[in-house]
Amino acid sequence: MLKLNINNETSRLRAVVLGTAKSNGPAPTIEEAYDPKSIEHIKAGTYPTEEDMTAEMAAVASVLKKYDVKVYRPEVISDYNQIFARDIAVVIEDKFIKANILPDREKEIKAIQYVIDEIDPKKVFKAPSEDIHFEGGDIMIHNDYIFIGTYKGEDYSDCIVARTNMKGVDYIKGLFPHKKVIEFDLNKSMTDPRSNALHLDCCFQPVGVNKAIIHKEGFRNPKDYEFLVDLFGMENLFHIDKNEMYSMCSNIFSIAEDVVISEQNFKRLNAWLSKNGIKVEEVPYAEIAKQEGLLRCSTMPLIRD
Repeated sequence: MLKLNINNETSRLRAVVLGTAKSNGPAPTIEEAYDPKSIEHIKAGTYPTEEDMTAEMAAVASVLKKYDVKVYRPEVISDYNQIFARDIAVVIEDKFIKANILPDREKEIKAIQYVIDEIDPKKVFKAPSEDIHFEGGDIMIHNDYIFIGTYKGEDYSDCIVARTNMKGVDYIKGLFPHKKVIEFDLNKSMTDPRSNALHLDCCFQPVGVNKAIIHKEGFRNPKDYEFLVDLFGMENLFHIDKNEMYSMCSNIFSIAEDVVISEQNFKRLNAWLSKNGIKVEEVPYAEIAKQEGLLRCSTMPLIRD
């Protein structure tokens, strides 16, 4: 049996699901794409190839192996995008919670059924109705807190880049009444990837012991940003601009409080991490970033210390 344990984003990682780019299928059409960044690359003819993305994910798998992390991979489904394992479920404490994701992506959870079979069935949860929406990229556990990205705009139902609604927030609150659950209203755009915080981890993520990466403009309500400034302290926040958010600078992945996997082109961020005593394992991941997801998006932690 897998004894799940996730209480924050940064404790020493022991087991994780890492997505796969194998048999990723042809580049989607504009009509099939879910986000403005993918659409931009489809139009430009620069959408990433399966070969490049498979090589990038292999680099991440290699780093995880170096740190003796148990890595689970999805069973490969022919011609199907299975890169972003974070979206399909979330582990909080010892509970495995299946997400209500876009209907086109339902097969993804079935590809990790062999992992779910190792978990106590009493610890596996699924939202009881289809109108409860949340994805793992919007949910972050930070010790006593659970941070959740949402979208409170009246056009939520028409906004395909809004993935977590207030019913989803309330569902998570109900599962963890002892936690302080804080929701953040995020800026969304179907047309401008530099103004679209697809998930919370596209504009914020804790790192190290008491630090975080943040993009102020990702938050619709200035009070949400101010809450995080008060919680972490301005001196502990690394602020990223629109272009850095576009490159997915906040979407790195922690193996421990003092070790992170980061994209090799994030020069400013990686220098700051190193200066703060955090070892940076640099990998190439710029091709996968073209789909508006990066390292946190393609990993789903199961066990941390």
